[in-house]
Amino acid sequence: MRAFPLVGGAVEIRGALDLERTRAGVMPRRLPAWTKEQYQDPSVYGVTLMPSGVRLVFRTDARALEFEVLTSTGQLDGDPRPRPTGMLELLVDGTHVARRQAPLGNVMRMAGPRAAQQLVPGEPGTVRFAGLPAGMKNVELWLPQQTPTELVAFRADGEVLAPLPDGRRRWVHHGSSISHCLEADGPTGTWPVVAAALGGVEVINLSQAGNDMLDPYVARTIRDMPADLISLKVGINIVALGTFRLRTFGPAVHGFLDTIRDGHPEVPLLLVSPVSCPALDTAPGPTTMGPDGKITALGDPADVARGALSLEVVRDELARIVAARRARDPHLHYLDGRELLGPDEVGDLPDGLHPTAAAYRRMGKRFAAYAFADDGPFR
Repeated sequence: MRAFPLVGGAVEIRGALDLERTRAGVMPRRLPAWTKEQYQDPSVYGVTLMPSGVRLVFRTDARALEFEVLTSTGQLDGDPRPRPTGMLELLVDGTHVARRQAPLGNVMRMAGPRAAQQLVPGEPGTVRFAGLPAGMKNVELWLPQQTPTELVAFRADGEVLAPLPDGRRRWVHHGSSISHCLEADGPTGTWPVVAAALGGVEVINLSQAGNDMLDPYVARTIRDMPADLISLKVGINIVALGTFRLRTFGPAVHGFLDTIRDGHPEVPLLLVSPVSCPALDTAPGPTTMGPDGKITALGDPADVARGALSLEVVRDELARIVAARRARDPHLHYLDGRELLGPDEVGDLPDGLHPTAAAYRRMGKRFAAYAFADDGPFR
């Protein structure tokens, strides 16, 4: 086996906009480095390290590949074991050929979801894929969507070459945890990746679990990056955390769209409202997890009349904004998120909020059927 560089060589790391040098190797990150100074909540940094949609791409005639990685996962003090590290998935010439459990590395111990963390250091582990088809082939290694993964080393028993230019259109998507898809059965089971495969496009997933807040630095990131297609799934985090009221929500959406349009004035842009979430459809946030493990709204439904946001209000406001802007922006489109997962499917939300792995795949198929149809916004 020969060692090949992970940075500065033939291997391309796609889906990441920043590569942080670490003691072990390099950590992909899904927002540019300059954004770090513009937020205070450390959870933003944490979710951008979770490599949803990040993959290594190259050509090789090797029959065996080895990837050395160092993962970082969490463990609440009351839990008997760390959270699952997720899967590494290998595609050859676009076909899924193997998946491996990501090795356990660093463990971050904490008393609760937002409590101070205590690092229990781990060691890098090696994942091996053998028995690959003979001859030169295109290879993609997809990293686990829910687990920060440092890339330490890459070895192959053959030659490794740079990938050929990718002629597919680039689709940039931004959303919440329901687009980050931590609960998917693997990195290629997230609904944006499922939809991209069906639509024949390359997806860049900038979704941030718990942090889809119309942040200006995200809009500027999208404005400044290459994009042939753009979609924004907006609303669930805003309602769940009670971060806007009706007076401030509409202008924030307009501002986010205006910034993106500064860089992409005619790119098809699809605004998607939240999927069904019974706890928040008619009630405002903030939210908590109830004793049954399901999300519960703490806001007063009567406050909606005074400007609090429920998901119903958000859907109506997003539809209104798109209708108002379309006279001067015919490439702007709206999709009601309930077309992806509707009120008759809330049984597929185990915690009342996040879909099951099967539901994520179904959402991807539905999105592709709508967006990439002959008369769809991404046609």
